[in-house]
Amino acid sequence: QVQLFESGGGLVQPGDSLRLSCVASGRTFRNGAMAWFRQAPGKEREFVAATRFGNKFYADAVKDRFTISRDGAKNTVYLQMNNLELEDTAVYYCAADSTIIQSSLRLAAQYDYWGQGTQVTVSA
Repeated sequence: QVQLFESGGGLVQPGDSLRLSCVASGRTFRNGAMAWFRQAPGKEREFVAATRFGNKFYADAVKDRFTISRDGAKNTVYLQMNNLELEDTAVYYCAADSTIIQSSLRLAAQYDYWGQGTQVTVSA
């Protein structure tokens, strides 16, 4: 059984940093993609970042502030979030898929596995 478990969320102030972690168990996604999405209240789930075969992809809203990285030995993906803004407040979800193609990385529906989410709240 594949499970993804996120951690690292919390309450921070604008300009602060957080690092999210997502550990996968039950399968390695060495040949697939791992990604982060987020969902704010009343909004649809949106793509944040993904990594596949060493390549990294970002949403425009975060590309200069967030960094996705991956530790294959630990089957873990991280999201370093710097200079957080009020608009970054959301539940952040880890997603993974073994066969997703590059053109589908930003599409939530294309991922087979999801974590339960971790809350990130940015508040002054």
